[in-house]
Amino acid sequence: MTAAMASPPHVAIITPADFTLATRGGLQSEQRAQVESLLDDHGFVLFRGFDIVDHHCFHQVVESFDYPNFRYADSFSNAVRTNRTERVFTANEAPPSVEIFLHHEMAQTLTFPSRLFFYCEQAATTGGATPICRSDLALTTLEDSSPSFIARLREQGVRYRNTMPAVADQGSGQGRSWRDTLGVSTRNEAAEKLSALGYTFHWLDDDALSVQTPALPAVVTAPDGIEVFFNQIVAAGAGWEKRSDDDAARLCYGDGSPIETDLIAAAMTVCYQHTVDLEWQTGDIALLDNYKVMHGRRPFSGTRSVLASLCSPVTRSVA
Repeated sequence: MTAAMASPPHVAIITPADFTLATRGGLQSEQRAQVESLLDDHGFVLFRGFDIVDHHCFHQVVESFDYPNFRYADSFSNAVRTNRTERVFTANEAPPSVEIFLHHEMAQTLTFPSRLFFYCEQAATTGGATPICRSDLALTTLEDSSPSFIARLREQGVRYRNTMPAVADQGSGQGRSWRDTLGVSTRNEAAEKLSALGYTFHWLDDDALSVQTPALPAVVTAPDGIEVFFNQIVAAGAGWEKRSDDDAARLCYGDGSPIETDLIAAAMTVCYQHTVDLEWQTGDIALLDNYKVMHGRRPFSGTRSVLASLCSPVTRSVA
């Protein structure tokens, strides 16, 4: 088994010489301990060279880890995705030219996965790497370079605003409709659900919905005790578009005041300084500790298909 790809190492690579990756039945206890140890050290484990030929095999591999399933339909994620099986779906259906910026999966929601898998069904002709950022390393750098910013985030948290279209927008990385995102059919049902969860919102002219979250933590302690820069500041700052009829800040501190653009830019710079690219090979499977690692998607050409599976959901309450 080898730690690889950058210094400091972000990814551990497991090959058939090291490991038997089950497609039937569960992992042995020593195998599970081995993988969890690598996740603790690196945040991201890549299984390469195994005979994983399609999404059915991928589903069976995910099942073998025995993590609780997190159905995409039950999430508040704003990405457009299509299920292949109960546990497997497309990672993001945005066009190849659209960059998906660094993010922790669903860090802008009340329930997020603590583990997630990716499977490269088809590698792109060019590009299409998954950038990987260790959030504990980014936090250490930001505390040194922008201590007052981190202190305010610790104290107040962050509020996110995004616009949910009435109909899914396949051309956007954040194009899931409010009906699909919220699991509702009518405006009244949407309003009731959002109000119960502490969100604020208003309707736009074309039946789109502008939604702001309650204040959510931006610096959290992972289960192993390591503090991480766990939020959606990079993705929201770089990629969440404003509409002309919904130009409120995408990112605010917990008190409602907008986060300064120079500090958002500083966070982006630092996070990408701690980023390496995972260059996919067809058949690869990756397991991600969502607390420790941000991920994204580089633009690409050709046909690229990466599938995902969310596991071990964590739900946090908001005062």
